Amino acid sequence: MEIKVINSNGKAAASINASDELFGKDYNEALVHQIVVAYQANARSGNRKQKGRSEIAKSTRKPFAQKGTGRARAGMASSPLWRGGGKIFPNTPDENFSQKVNRKMYRAGLASILSQLVREDRLTVVEDLTLETPKTKVLAQKIKNMGLSNERVLIITDNIDDNLYLSSRNLPTVLVLEAHQADPVSLVRYPKVLVTKKAIAQIEEMLA
Repeated sequence: MEIKVINSNGKAAASINASDELFGKDYNEALVHQIVVAYQANARSGNRKQKGRSEIAKSTRKPFAQKGTGRARAGMASSPLWRGGGKIFPNTPDENFSQKVNRKMYRAGLASILSQLVREDRLTVVEDLTLETPKTKVLAQKIKNMGLSNERVLIITDNIDDNLYLSSRNLPTVLVLEAHQADPVSLVRYPKVLVTKKAIAQIEEMLA
């Protein structure tokens, strides 16, 4: 399929022929949801910890007599029913949150997201995005020239040089990634995605 291309000044340039398998697929909402949830789950560190009743630093002596007090019977102060007691099913740091997604499903999900971005006119292809000096003002002006200044923008490039990295890190609405770092969460989260021509070729090669 044919995708329009602009230059860094926002002017129209020669369009490119992109893969229909990558940018022309139907949107599979269930698959996209699955890979987004799996990606977020696999990023969890699993270091949360709660104490069970055996780990609570309280006496194991019976708090009061079994009968005659009028209160509900109690065996020890570390009971999960008591304030400050242990958890019944405590979270442990060795809990595994990872979800397995087949490589074919992951690639199909990314292709579905990219195709939807094209249909919704949220994906913009730029010939090249290079900066001669590491200045945030210069990058902000380039983004403004391309008509993306009022949006949160995900920039995907073939190679992040020092000038582009240093210029983008003070822009809170801009995230710069290399093509191999593109993930489903970022693609879904950002309203606008700006991709260089070389990055398009890399993405097609990775997801072929």
